[in-house]
Amino acid sequence: MTGSDIVSAGVTTARPSRLLSFINFSGVDIRQKNAQRQAPLFLEFRSSILFIVFTVCLAIFTDILFYGLIVPVFPFSLSEQIGLPEDNVQEWTAILLACYNVTLFLGSPVVGLYADHTSSRRWPLLLGLVALCASTLLLCLSKTIALLVVGRLLQGLSAAIVWSVGLALLVDTVGKDIGYAMGYVTIAMSVGLLISPVIGGAVYDAAGYYAVFYIAFVIIACDIALRLVLVEKRVARYATTDNREDEEKQVQATSHAGADPATLPSPSRDGTSSGCPAAALSTPAVNPAKHPHWELIKNRRMLAALLGIAIEACIVRLASADISPRFAFDTVIPLYVKETFQWNSTAAGLIFICVMVPGFVSPIVGKLADKHGAKWFSVAGFALSIPPLVCLRFVTSNTMEHKVLLCALLTLLGVTLVTLANTPLMAEITYAIDEREAQQPGVWGEKGVYGIAYGLFTTAYALGGTIGSITAGYIQAGPGWGTTTWYCSVWAAAGAFVSFWLGARPEDVPKSQRPADDQLPTSTSGVM
Repeated sequence: MTGSDIVSAGVTTARPSRLLSFINFSGVDIRQKNAQRQAPLFLEFRSSILFIVFTVCLAIFTDILFYGLIVPVFPFSLSEQIGLPEDNVQEWTAILLACYNVTLFLGSPVVGLYADHTSSRRWPLLLGLVALCASTLLLCLSKTIALLVVGRLLQGLSAAIVWSVGLALLVDTVGKDIGYAMGYVTIAMSVGLLISPVIGGAVYDAAGYYAVFYIAFVIIACDIALRLVLVEKRVARYATTDNREDEEKQVQATSHAGADPATLPSPSRDGTSSGCPAAALSTPAVNPAKHPHWELIKNRRMLAALLGIAIEACIVRLASADISPRFAFDTVIPLYVKETFQWNSTAAGLIFICVMVPGFVSPIVGKLADKHGAKWFSVAGFALSIPPLVCLRFVTSNTMEHKVLLCALLTLLGVTLVTLANTPLMAEITYAIDEREAQQPGVWGEKGVYGIAYGLFTTAYALGGTIGSITAGYIQAGPGWGTTTWYCSVWAAAGAFVSFWLGARPEDVPKSQRPADDQLPTSTSGVM
């Protein structure tokens, strides 16, 4: 039988165009589609580690940027767009902030749970983008308080999806280099937090209310394009495997017509021939836990990482100055430097450049954590942050010496908290899951628990930030600046103590069952 006879003997189906394949490729039923279908355009690049990490980091940057972009605009939106009396602006600003945090806090575990039970991380990310678009439109065009509340709730839902699903996709993609990838996430966070309030305030002053949202829509459009183009590695693996097998089957059918069927490759449960990577990935769980998510919550390393993240968020996450306090430094430092140095809001916000610039070496710290574990980096980060936090109490006068001292202390905190403590803690969640998987293969079931794990990470982050914002604000308003610095240093000491419960370095435990890099198709094994 010739090759043409084989084609004519089968069922003839129309091939989709390469353009439609490029746009509509989903991967949800790639294994059920016609095996002769061509692979999507630019599959190697679209499924590369570089492209996926960039897309996830841009999604996180977009979420943080949009949050900070509209913060300087909210008081004007409430008074000019809604017509709210000036006496009620601060109250409703706090209520809208609470709407965002409540949705982020409650929605993240639910979204993570959904992400673990869906066949694709890509579609939940697109759902988050839809929520972000809807919230942007509502916040831009709302003329009533009710619509603003709905907009903030949708914005919190979008953030929950981006963080939970995005970080889980990152783990799926980078394998053992998770700390290195989390370093780039830290950079995206730092840049977004740093520039968003400044851009929002400057654009509003120069071009007006709606111009702020034009920037948001442009960035969202870029985000849409990247998320539509993105192809997950496991989907690309099936696509390349299916095409390779199709070619092999055609060659075998042409060259060995009538051969003994026992000599041909045997299909596995997922429709791929045994011995290929895709088949290996479909191996049933060996010993799954009855309640894997409960096992995750009880895990000592996981609990320590979540508590450390909450403490770190309580101390260091920061945004705009006097518009809507979000975390401890939001409530205290910008207002304090404005009162002490008579700086305006822009200058008070720019002081945090000192904190954020050290974050650009986070990928290096993450790479070291991948090699040596997160424990001692986090312990050192929290412990070394105690002296500069205490020494902040000595910044009391409007002199050049005190301004230089403040900048130096904030730079040290950027090194200790943003770089040394934060990035390894984010990676520790993956380390904890992998250690238990190595000890009991299949314990997390066929779907895994990375989505719910990073959903809990987002919840811990939101909880710690809210506690820090409320308590630090009350302490600053009561006992004052000196007591506030002691308060933050006590939290840092607690973080160092908790970090002792983090785990050993990855090579000190049995290797995880996650596929190694050499098991992936060569067309998708890009390196950052």
